[in-house]
Amino acid sequence: MARDHARSDSMTPHTTTGQWRAAWSLAPYVWRYKGRVLAAFALLLCAKLANVSIPLLLKEIVDRVGHAASANLAATLALPMFFIVLYGLLRFGNTAFTELRDALFARVLQRAMRGAIHDVFKHLHAQSLRFHLERHTGGLAVDIERGARSIRFLINFTLFNIGPTLLEILMVAGILFFKYDPWFGAITLMTLAVYLAFTISITHWRLQYRRAMNESDSRANARAVDSLLNYETVKYFNNEQYESDRLKADLRRAEDATVQSEISLAWLNAGQAFIIAVGVTAMMGLASQGVAEKSMTIGDLVLVNAYLIQLFIPLNFLGTIYREIRNALTDMEKLFGLLHRPAEIVDAPDARELRVDKGEVRFERVSFAYDPRRPILEAVSFSIPAGRKLAVVGASGAGKSTLSRLLFRFFDIADGRILIDGQDICQVTQASLRKQIGMVPQDTVLFNDSLYHNIAYGRPDASHSEVLEAARAARLDRFIASLPDGYDTVVGERGLKLSGGEKQRVAIARTILKNPPILVFDEATSSLDSATEQAINQELARISENRTTLVIAHRLSTVVDADEILVLEAGRIVERGSHAALLAAEGRYAAMWRLQQRDSV
Repeated sequence: MARDHARSDSMTPHTTTGQWRAAWSLAPYVWRYKGRVLAAFALLLCAKLANVSIPLLLKEIVDRVGHAASANLAATLALPMFFIVLYGLLRFGNTAFTELRDALFARVLQRAMRGAIHDVFKHLHAQSLRFHLERHTGGLAVDIERGARSIRFLINFTLFNIGPTLLEILMVAGILFFKYDPWFGAITLMTLAVYLAFTISITHWRLQYRRAMNESDSRANARAVDSLLNYETVKYFNNEQYESDRLKADLRRAEDATVQSEISLAWLNAGQAFIIAVGVTAMMGLASQGVAEKSMTIGDLVLVNAYLIQLFIPLNFLGTIYREIRNALTDMEKLFGLLHRPAEIVDAPDARELRVDKGEVRFERVSFAYDPRRPILEAVSFSIPAGRKLAVVGASGAGKSTLSRLLFRFFDIADGRILIDGQDICQVTQASLRKQIGMVPQDTVLFNDSLYHNIAYGRPDASHSEVLEAARAARLDRFIASLPDGYDTVVGERGLKLSGGEKQRVAIARTILKNPPILVFDEATSSLDSATEQAINQELARISENRTTLVIAHRLSTVVDADEILVLEAGRIVERGSHAALLAAEGRYAAMWRLQQRDSV
């Protein structure tokens, strides 16, 4: 019998309802190709009819050979060639119909898998920033990969194994019941009933071990991926052994859970084998008695034996398939759980496209908290006139970066409104909103792809010449020309092969290519050295000309040219004005300015 293969899962709530909900979620992906599905079922039925007919022909051949031998006639003369030819045709037909079914259904299977994975991936991108801040990348990747494997298994074996096998068993039981002693059919059905009841109950019991195995495995994978993503941090603190020990503990838990799963599987296999052995023994005993009493022929005995092989080998396989289907449902539950997870930020039913004529941005008494117990912003109000630059400064944790996240509508505000050209951003589509805003963040994260791809990401439909022009405008062209592979240079995971200044220039090139009317610079130069910071600031000032610009900064030297500066403290605006006016006011901004000037000396 087939053995379980370890698969991982990281689900927490597990219910039979959730598993069958996942199965029903898969149905629309298959049924959209109903023509192919129905044709595949027709071929399947033909294959089963051929398979059930083979023992009947085998009986006729054996009985006629026996009759010819007892009558001292040449078997070649007495045996109708019709039955032999038909026997061969049915053997071939069973295989041919099955192969045609698989070929016809292959496209359905691949498209169903592709559609489900695509929808899950798309839905993950529709989730809020809160979801992605809380997720574990390694565990999520394992959940998706495991779910994809389970989709293929579930579709194949649910549609073409369990139902058809049960149908074949019922057909054979009917033949035995009506053609021979009713006890043949009764034993077949009783064996089937006991086998299914035992398999379902024990499989349901052992799922707890399967889930524990999956969760432990998923946790170990998440730990390994997280450790590798933070490779440099591990090295900085000389914690290789510490990380190894933590992973070893997770792997030990996964090992214990896997062993428990295998032991429970052994008990299930032994019980299934015992039930089948009892059924086979009873059937053969009854058939042998019939031959001895001359109520059955040798051909009948061969027919019963053929049906036993034909029935109980698939029945044994059916138990394995049922176990694997329950395992697949357990694996797939998490995948479709992600798909059914409601998005926190959704477009309003009547949301319209954002139209930007001038680009004025206004915050009206905006309040927000990531956690209701800890407010971040309280009744913040300000406006950025079209084409002007507004800067927000303050200590870490004051809520500065939250302003940019709210402007992009990564979160919905608790109170107040955010308006762009008089349009509430909650009443426009998210896609049209984000299309109008460009971002140069503090930490530019790049895809592990070429420089060209990372620049073109600002507007994927841009022409080749537009991408090159954006790189020149961001002062990237000379640097790229010095690289052996030029624009085809792969930047490494998260862009780790580039320096901070080089990554910031890529971010600027992306924004130039996007060409939005509203710009956000979120501490875009805080991690750079002074020389690089000055060069980047000049480029930021150049691309922000005649655009509405929100600058979030820690270094006050980067915002002296702003039309207005807001000082944020504990989620409230405590000062506002131009650089000169705030210095003259001798308040919080002036104190921060003096402190930074002294530190820079």
